[in-house]
Amino acid sequence: MIRERFKLRYYSRETGDDMKKSIALVAHDNKKEDLVEWVDFNKGTLALHNLYATGHTGRKIIERTGLNVTLLKDGSLGGDMELGAMISNGRLDYLIFFWDPLTPLPHDVDVKALLRIAVLYNIPTACNRATADLIISSPLFHTEQYKPTQGRGTD
Repeated sequence: MIRERFKLRYYSRETGDDMKKSIALVAHDNKKEDLVEWVDFNKGTLALHNLYATGHTGRKIIERTGLNVTLLKDGSLGGDMELGAMISNGRLDYLIFFWDPLTPLPHDVDVKALLRIAVLYNIPTACNRATADLIISSPLFHTEQYKPTQGRGTD
């Protein structure tokens, strides 16, 4: 409805396709259910895009929603670093990462590196449901004219 009214289109950094964005979906163990519920609620919109997820999170999303999701390694086995590489290579448009600030993890360094690279390359990032809702409901999410500046990492 909104797309028809405003003639909005999608753009993907990865494919150059004006109709699709590349979106990463990641969650720590205590936040996986929150992310899966969010994805299920927004599956109509998300189904229009290229979705990537770290292993266990992605399997839960596929199981609940039936969405087509490209699975990466589990976060603790290098999935966070795979996402960082996708960002630095211009293959990711959005990062939806529901992380748990109260639970220390052995791969905290990887989590910090992923968040750092997302900021460095100016990737819109949501670390909780409220921010994810704001991103996906923004008119900028639904327009081809919005292409964030590349950030410092592309100098």
